[in-house]
Amino acid sequence: MIRNLIFDWSGTLADDLAGVLHATNGVLVHHGRVALSREEFRAVFRLPYTEFYKEMLPDACIETVKEIYMAHFPADSAAVPLLPHAREFLQYAAATGRRIVLLSSAPEEHFEAQARANGVRDFFEDAFCGVVDKREGIRLLLEKHEMAAEETAFIGDMRHDMESAHSAGVLSIATCTGYDSAVVLMQAHPDVLVPDLSRLPRLLGGWHVQLANHGHHFPVATVGALITNHRDEVLLLRTHKWSHRWGIPGGKIKRGESCETALRREVLEETGLALGEVTFVMVQDCVEPPEFMRSAHFLLLNYTARCLESLPQVVLNDEAEAFQWLPWADAMRMELNIPTRVLMEEMERRGLAPTQVVGALQP
Repeated sequence: MIRNLIFDWSGTLADDLAGVLHATNGVLVHHGRVALSREEFRAVFRLPYTEFYKEMLPDACIETVKEIYMAHFPADSAAVPLLPHAREFLQYAAATGRRIVLLSSAPEEHFEAQARANGVRDFFEDAFCGVVDKREGIRLLLEKHEMAAEETAFIGDMRHDMESAHSAGVLSIATCTGYDSAVVLMQAHPDVLVPDLSRLPRLLGGWHVQLANHGHHFPVATVGALITNHRDEVLLLRTHKWSHRWGIPGGKIKRGESCETALRREVLEETGLALGEVTFVMVQDCVEPPEFMRSAHFLLLNYTARCLESLPQVVLNDEAEAFQWLPWADAMRMELNIPTRVLMEEMERRGLAPTQVVGALQP
């Protein structure tokens, strides 16, 4: 059963060929070459793009090429629409409980802007962008997200996508909506070849398939901490995973990892902060949280923790978009996700809020 879907972006979900052609011709003309027509470009372009430019411009510096390319790519993200059936297939994948991740050579800023302009960014659990060689990138992706190759498919529109899928042992699905023709795609021997994404729901079991918790038939154990600094301010993060609401850092417990070890690791990965003493507060049974980006059932082990640094420097990874240190009262007025509000209200009820603890110590 295919539980995980890895998507390419350009030519698979997004119709950005016009913009890519314009930017590529900007690079070629800058180096004294003749601009390519749409048909000429599709005939010669290939991935990894470094090999394409090495052939077209053997003496050019790849870093210079990237700068010129970015300067010529159209600035209007709304000008890059989704391909037909792309939105519907993403909706199908999410509705049937599949995990959805992106693996693309497109620059991160292009994907983020285009995906948000088209209203589909929240479908993706993670996005690996700017990947030169997807054969290496797909292995890193599978390892990071602990995806079993036999339960995973890579959907792309180019021969390199199929070669990458084969190298990782995942199902290769080619769609004839993008850069490579069906003839070229067949040279890479895809497991499945479809004219467009509309054909895939039937091949993946139809709408009656429900893969609760991404194939797990049990809740996923997670940890999270409400972190305070030396001023008793609390740290809140905003993330697309929770519908852009504010919450606390945390994540899944890995096999063989203690809860506290998982907590310290997740906080360090997501914020760059080292924790001092941690204190367990409660467990939340979080079944199908309406704000979360996909179907899920979590057991949330909630803690409080103190920063080791007196002047903590928060460094976010790609799981959050923003952070704030706030006094308790201000934090309670934020648009919090439900589990974070439940935790903070429980802390208030038990007299564990920083202001309550400080007040209790005063004469």
